[in-house]
Amino acid sequence: MLFGSLCDRAKTIHTPGGTGALRVAAELLRQFGSKTIWVSKPTWANHTNIFQAAGLTVKEYPYYNATSKDLDADGFFAALETVPAGDCVLLHACCHNPSGVDLSAEQWKQVAQIAQKNGWSTLIDFAYQGLGDGLEADRIGVETLLASGIELLIASSFSKNFGLYRDRTGALTAVAATPADAETAMSHMKATARVIYSNPPAHGGMIVTTILKDAELSKLWKNELDEMRERIAQARSALAEGLTTHGVPMDCSFMTKQKGMFSFSGLTKDQVNFLREEKAIYIVGSGRINVAGLTHGNLGYACDAVAEAMKK
Repeated sequence: MLFGSLCDRAKTIHTPGGTGALRVAAELLRQFGSKTIWVSKPTWANHTNIFQAAGLTVKEYPYYNATSKDLDADGFFAALETVPAGDCVLLHACCHNPSGVDLSAEQWKQVAQIAQKNGWSTLIDFAYQGLGDGLEADRIGVETLLASGIELLIASSFSKNFGLYRDRTGALTAVAATPADAETAMSHMKATARVIYSNPPAHGGMIVTTILKDAELSKLWKNELDEMRERIAQARSALAEGLTTHGVPMDCSFMTKQKGMFSFSGLTKDQVNFLREEKAIYIVGSGRINVAGLTHGNLGYACDAVAEAMKK
């Protein structure tokens, strides 16, 4: 249901969170020929650690344009064209972490065409489904790649959309060329997982299974997920409006175009340090803001503080 109709050439295992899924995927890539993986610049900080721990070489492709605060489309597609056959490309399905900048439907088609033509493999990090544009809309990239017929790995996390951070609940899906290849991939996934963690915690997986198999529970969950997504979107708009009202020296409209829990704010390291030391507001050194942490109660204070930092 989360991916739509995957087809009979896909197999899935339960993993301890999205991180566990990524680590199993990395081990499989190393074992079966993809010694190099390409990640976006920037990407989630732990991606590099996970892949290097598995023995992969990590390279970067351009993604975020700090000036336009949008996708560096020219650099992105030019880099994908240079990725050698046999290497792997990591892509964020939606709600890109940390930039919040996602690919459009047309851009996903371009990615699929390049992957199909050049023969590199694809790993999808699907950590925020439902928090961008909705459950169905957020899987457009996955469905586009599936429709192209290429093989891929999908690392899913239920930490955010099911609120299961402490239960370490995720999944790794392998989509192979044929059903027989999918069965082979399944055996390799199980063997690899056995070496790393043996068995994942059962409790979180049972929660997800119970909800997805029950029509009423699924409806309640979808409604709550919609409310979460809408609240985050409202917080984005309120932050952009609040900063503009405070007269900050930049156009804040880009914040409303980004998706998911995070936003690249454009704050410098000095400004981030000021907010931490003087205002008790904690932002990642890159300037990434956790928009989900903004509420009606703290938004005004946050806007005051950020505006003060930006005017220094």
